[in-house]
Amino acid sequence: MKWTEMSIHTTQDAVEPVSNILHEAGASGVVIEDPFELQKERAGLFGEIYQLDPGDYPEEGVIVKAYLPVTSFLAETVEEVKNAIENLLQFNIDIGTNEVTLSEVNEEDWATAWKTYYHPVKISEHFTIVPTWEDYTPVSEEEQIIELDPGMAFGTGTHPTTVLCIQALEHHVKKGDVVFDVGTGSGVLSIAAAKLGASDVRAFDLDAVAVTTAIENVKLNNVHDKVSVAEQNLLEGIEGHADVIVANLLAEILILFPEKAFDTVRAGGTFISSGIIRQKKELVKSELQRVGFIIEETLVMEDWVALIAKKPE
Repeated sequence: MKWTEMSIHTTQDAVEPVSNILHEAGASGVVIEDPFELQKERAGLFGEIYQLDPGDYPEEGVIVKAYLPVTSFLAETVEEVKNAIENLLQFNIDIGTNEVTLSEVNEEDWATAWKTYYHPVKISEHFTIVPTWEDYTPVSEEEQIIELDPGMAFGTGTHPTTVLCIQALEHHVKKGDVVFDVGTGSGVLSIAAAKLGASDVRAFDLDAVAVTTAIENVKLNNVHDKVSVAEQNLLEGIEGHADVIVANLLAEILILFPEKAFDTVRAGGTFISSGIIRQKKELVKSELQRVGFIIEETLVMEDWVALIAKKPE
């Protein structure tokens, strides 16, 4: 299959809305090349990123890339994306140079080109994410490894929203728990839940590519006896109940199913929601409280927020 890489040179302020526009246009995910990553100080042991190459980043501004399948509708999709980005000016959002470039890539090239950005990362007290093509030796007996090949599911496990979810899972998943992972992507959260002792983990994603990738990663980490993966739109039609539900999604998607999440989690259970940009925290928080959840904790990393909500006993 042929794919088109759509690259937009924009500003830090516009990264989130431009990313949303690309998601709505059919991109499964985006790649963000932000030179700020080169100077960022990272406190503590977790979230450290190795071997960043300045040559991979623009000298100023931010590059947002997405991959769209080459179809007969591609030209219309590209024009819609361009128009939507231009419309951001109406909301006083600085879009910078807004230079848009297109290039064609083969599926094989796309699936491997990003690997230069991805190295072992210790993300929490227990877990280190290790790409399958890297050699890594644990530094302690307590350290757990999650081997991951994100493929084309855009889930490397090192984004702040994923790190927040895994750190929350460490504190809330108990041995024998049932866990639902909504929007599983590469399957990293489901794998972590299984390694933390959950006995039954159900992973859902609407993207067929993500489902295939998650299944492969679950097998790679030898938790296929505990984790099942299915193509599914959020929690629609899902039967049964979970002790913990985790959803790493955009705020706009999280607010689509708070009632279903409340009904699905057991009394006393936990709903972990992440993928929330700081400015959207109150929106998601108010929707969760509206349906009866109690917000127990708010986790923050960089500009991202995770909410830990409990269903009353």
